[in-house]
Amino acid sequence: MRSNLLRMIALLCLLFSQTTALSVASPPRDPKSTAQQIPRDSRYPAHWWTPVIDPKKPAWEILPQEAGPGEVILSKRNELGLLSNFAPTPFVFHGRRYASLEGFWQMMKYPEGPNDSRARFAGLEWKYTRAQVAQMVAFEANQAGALASDNMTKMGITWVSFEGKHFEYKPAAPGEQYKLIVAATWEKVKQNPEVKRVLLSTGDLILKPDHRQEPKAPAAWRYFEILTRIRSQLQKHK
Repeated sequence: MRSNLLRMIALLCLLFSQTTALSVASPPRDPKSTAQQIPRDSRYPAHWWTPVIDPKKPAWEILPQEAGPGEVILSKRNELGLLSNFAPTPFVFHGRRYASLEGFWQMMKYPEGPNDSRARFAGLEWKYTRAQVAQMVAFEANQAGALASDNMTKMGITWVSFEGKHFEYKPAAPGEQYKLIVAATWEKVKQNPEVKRVLLSTGDLILKPDHRQEPKAPAAWRYFEILTRIRSQLQKHK
């Protein structure tokens, strides 16, 4: 299992480095200033908060040292990245295999078959099939989703689908989409022992995302809160 963890972390780091190399550099700042002012709990690995100095840091990233008191950033720069939707943590859900939660997320934007209204809409190009996106991870899956979002805008629709059911992609209140994401996240944790181990290793820390989210992001998007609830349930049954 240790070797699997190392391979997963290595892949995450590779994917991350490829993206940061293409990102516009953020203005340099002193990452140590905030981190040195906040005491960290010695029960946890110190490297979870080690200041990162990266002039090529993408604008969306929240660095490990930006965690507040009692918090930890689920950074893709260390093993906590396994908890990210981007992580290559395959799982089976409703009889189908998905390479990552991000792949699961983004494939719901794609047509379910030739009779799907999205597939029949004139003038649209779907660069990938739904099945192909389901096997993607990290930024590849995310970018495939961005292409699909463009098509949704052209169609004037705001819904995605799963097993023939349509539901809003950005619902005002948790609904069917939220239930699906929670269930899929549970399967990711249960079917990947290293993910479960890393999640439990965060103890009672407040989990925070490593990227800046939209204001009032839907509950299904707040994966760190979903993982916190899953962690609580796992701790009760240890």
